[in-house]
Amino acid sequence: MRRRDFLRITGAAAALVPSQLTAQSGARTTVLFDDRSTTIDKVLTDPKDTQALWVRKADLPRINGFAIKPQGACRDDVCIPIPKDMTRGEYFHLSAFARKVGQSVVADSSFRVWSFGEIPAIHGAYLSSRLAPDFGVPDRKGRVVQLSDFRGRKVLVVTWASW
Repeated sequence: MRRRDFLRITGAAAALVPSQLTAQSGARTTVLFDDRSTTIDKVLTDPKDTQALWVRKADLPRINGFAIKPQGACRDDVCIPIPKDMTRGEYFHLSAFARKVGQSVVADSSFRVWSFGEIPAIHGAYLSSRLAPDFGVPDRKGRVVQLSDFRGRKVLVVTWASW
């Protein structure tokens, strides 16, 4: 059998296999994130993976403040690229996204409750310390000036890029 024929046959067979995702329309699902609880009416779940939760893209901003854009999942000035398999039509695989960003997930699918922990990239220690990382740049005379040279004093850093 030629490779092209094999791929065509297996591709057609894969299209015939029903999706394992189950629509849970009308059944209220609760998603806990940060200090808020969001109730959603339309989700997709996977009976083989009790942690899996697919939510509508339109519900995502209410859940965790992210929005799906061409750049990926974006919240404020943070955009996280997402692979195509995390989206399916109007749905977004929230549990897979949580794994990607290192977020903890606890689920009780029988009670229809999913709890998501903090996202390390957003609430990491570097935000709570409010200390900029040390870096060095040449001054007008060509001498390298380190940011750490100004510790304890207020500093205004002005940057510029040509792009």
